[in-house]
Amino acid sequence: MPVVQYSDFLLGGVASMGATIFTNPLEVIKTRIQLQGELAARGTYVEPYRGIFQSLITVAKHDGITGLQKGLVPALYFQFVLNAFRLGIYNCAVDAGWTKSHGGKESFGRNLFWGATGGLAGAVLSSPFFMIKTHLQSQAVKAIAVGHQHPHTGMSHAFKEIYRAHGFSGLYRGVLATIPRAILGSGGQLATFGVTKDMIRRHLDIKNPVWVSLLAGMLAGSVMAMTITPPDVIATRLFNQGVDEKGKGIYYRGVIDCCIKVVKAEGIYGLYKGFWATYLRIGPHATLVLMFFDQMIMYKTKLTGNA
Repeated sequence: MPVVQYSDFLLGGVASMGATIFTNPLEVIKTRIQLQGELAARGTYVEPYRGIFQSLITVAKHDGITGLQKGLVPALYFQFVLNAFRLGIYNCAVDAGWTKSHGGKESFGRNLFWGATGGLAGAVLSSPFFMIKTHLQSQAVKAIAVGHQHPHTGMSHAFKEIYRAHGFSGLYRGVLATIPRAILGSGGQLATFGVTKDMIRRHLDIKNPVWVSLLAGMLAGSVMAMTITPPDVIATRLFNQGVDEKGKGIYYRGVIDCCIKVVKAEGIYGLYKGFWATYLRIGPHATLVLMFFDQMIMYKTKLTGNA
């Protein structure tokens, strides 16, 4: 059995927090676009958000520049917990050789399994932060408000009010929505990252490890954006919907019900709302996270003298 490097979990979380500070404005835009025109046919609703740059300007104009960083605090907590576990577990598997085939090459299937396993663990544990992040990011002045508007004044207030009204289970409402999001997103990203790094080292004459991490991270981020959008739309809708006095969602009963209702009302297009915002956010975010994490792991290895 390999020795678990607990510092890898910490480094994974820190790497993602650094990236989140830069990419959170795009996450705000993505959330708003995903909630825009909820369960309404295209062309039948007002669209305050019509594109990435127009949306950034719209938010800044109505909510101020600080509006572009709404939900940043729970977003940082969410990313720390999520990536501490998904990158920590994945890196432990890499160190143990569990991601390699019998021939010594990186196996896409094994990387996919360990990336999905780590992502699932992190997603479940970080679910309350994802929900509150979504609530706060959707908050806007009436002129540009979309989706259900939750009256939270901040992360602590949200935790207290949700727990007071619905108990511990209320904080984990919609947690099942994180499963497909984590498996498809994290699994695809880390599998692509691991295999691409291996191919670059084997076939390209690139000596600088920063460039290896950067190139592999860019491709992995693109793959993640393509796979994560539909489950991310579903997760956003489930987490943001209002609830009745029993804590049950007023629009959707679960993942399958949400998917069916979105497709029926909005078409397949509804599952890809916010794709470009997701792409522009996840591409740089995933690249930065994986590059930061890779470099910190290498730096830690040099300091400790571990191979």
